[in-house]
Amino acid sequence: MRAIWKGAVAFGLVNVPVRLYAATGEHEVTLHQVHKADGGRIRYRKVCSIDGEEVEYREIAKGFETDDGELVVLTDEDFSRLPLSTEREIEVMEFVPAEQVDPILLGKTYYLEPEKTAAKPYALLRGALEQADRMAVVKVAIRQRESMAVLRVRDKVICMQILLWPDEVRAADFPILDSDVSVRPQELAMASSLVDSLAADFDPSQYEDRYSAALESLIETKIQTGDTRAVPAPAGEEGETGGGEVVDLLAALQRSVEKARGSRGGAEEPAAEEKPRSRARTGTDDVDEGDEDASGGGAKRSSGSRSSSSAGSSRASGTKASTSKTSSGTKASSGSKASSSTKSSSSTKASTSKAKPAAKSSSAKAEDDAPTPRRTRRKAS
Repeated sequence: MRAIWKGAVAFGLVNVPVRLYAATGEHEVTLHQVHKADGGRIRYRKVCSIDGEEVEYREIAKGFETDDGELVVLTDEDFSRLPLSTEREIEVMEFVPAEQVDPILLGKTYYLEPEKTAAKPYALLRGALEQADRMAVVKVAIRQRESMAVLRVRDKVICMQILLWPDEVRAADFPILDSDVSVRPQELAMASSLVDSLAADFDPSQYEDRYSAALESLIETKIQTGDTRAVPAPAGEEGETGGGEVVDLLAALQRSVEKARGSRGGAEEPAAEEKPRSRARTGTDDVDEGDEDASGGGAKRSSGSRSSSSAGSSRASGTKASTSKTSSGTKASSGSKASSSTKSSSSTKASTSKAKPAAKSSSAKAEDDAPTPRRTRRKAS
């Protein structure tokens, strides 16, 4: 059980710290109101009668309507200023005989559990109630409402039973009860004998709620026979606390996965297209070299210059020429003819830039007359 209240019993000069627990609970079968057609839950929302808008809990106040039609609005600040002298305290007022407490006044019952440090004063109060065979009349405030209650002993625990205020008990105003009804002695004797024949000690455990038992049996039968339906998911349901839309986590994750797959697929498409481009680039290089051989002087001079650059003493110049060739090959993927002219132009520039340092050396001049590389000779043949 979970404690619903913490306080202390003020018993003269003795203070007994206790916890309050609900002693009773209903065993009824929990049923919801649903739409007969689709099984949707029936919701009740707090709506303003003036503008028709739904009102959040923090915007709700309490109001008192007077007889002449005026409205008095009370806020939480107003209630906080009200005096509650018995707050967090069960104040013992007097001890009365148990038979003097009318059962009609008895309301909800609570158990009082002592704190670990209050076991002895708790036992002292319990023993005093048992020995005197009386109830302790107390005043207590629970949930900002002051109530009258009685303390009595049940087994080994002290119970607190809330009492109604005297003006909360209605009078039995039935005129028929005042009419003069004659009852014969024989009838009264027969009724008394019937009472004696049914006399017994009270044992509530021998009785049962037949309606609840039949309802539970009906529900179990429907479950076993498959007479059920899936609980429908509410569409566009709003959260009770924040007032915003309830986020469907599963749907959000599904959208995230689809978005990730879409972006990944878009990234893979260009990668898939790069393979034909590299094959086209290789084919273009072969065509370019063939075109260079067919075009004669200019292209051959470029090949010779590249060969001399790779065979020369300056490796940096050779690296630069190789980079120019790769760049020209990349540009050639757009078309064979355009690539050929672009590569020839780039090669001529590279040849001119490499020819200047080569002219300063006597070995570079000898390399100009060197034979064409093996790959070029094979294509020319």
